[in-house]
Amino acid sequence: MILTEKMIIKNKITKEEINEMPKVEYQGQISIIDTPQQADFAVRYLNQFPLLGIDTETRPSFKKGESHKVALLQVATDERCYLFRLYKFGLTLPLIQLLETPHIAKVGISLKDDFLQLHKWAPFEAKNVIELQSLVKEIGIDDQSLQKIYANLFGYKISKSQRLSNWEADELTIPQQHYAAIDAWACIQIYHKVEELKATGDYELIIVPEQEPNEGVNQEIINISQYE
Repeated sequence: MILTEKMIIKNKITKEEINEMPKVEYQGQISIIDTPQQADFAVRYLNQFPLLGIDTETRPSFKKGESHKVALLQVATDERCYLFRLYKFGLTLPLIQLLETPHIAKVGISLKDDFLQLHKWAPFEAKNVIELQSLVKEIGIDDQSLQKIYANLFGYKISKSQRLSNWEADELTIPQQHYAAIDAWACIQIYHKVEELKATGDYELIIVPEQEPNEGVNQEIINISQYE
């Protein structure tokens, strides 16, 4: 009988730990959808899959009172991600039907917020939704961000450098495409890993002690005083 080491996960990890990790690289296919006709074709393909990763991107607002509708809807399988440029053609009926289909699971982070923003394009009732923030709690992970959860489970950093870029640009840059695809694709990978760990129990959870509120400040003062 061969004994394997259990996977070590923490209830929470720090930004410093993440910064030391290598960046994840997206290796799948990316398809940019600019028209309703392309969207219809893509949805027909996506309807074959029982599980899809979902995410959205919105053009950032830098002025008080300024807001924008969701510019991009990312829908991923394990090997491919479709980038639906909603600001060009809106939320089409086939896309709405995809979100409402009960036989296809939609997995993501803070999907309630994403769907609330998508409702500005059209009303719909999403069905068979899996919220990763709730799912990871079942194995003891308290972190809620995609970056921290993915780093905790896989040891790779998801770069957020494109988050505040213009998602309504005429053409999406390659870095934008990869950023958007990774955010949806990573949700599927997290789901698979958590379900595997739940089924096997082959992991060890480390509880990180809570830091005292003033601990970091006091330590900084001590360190500075050493050089004065």
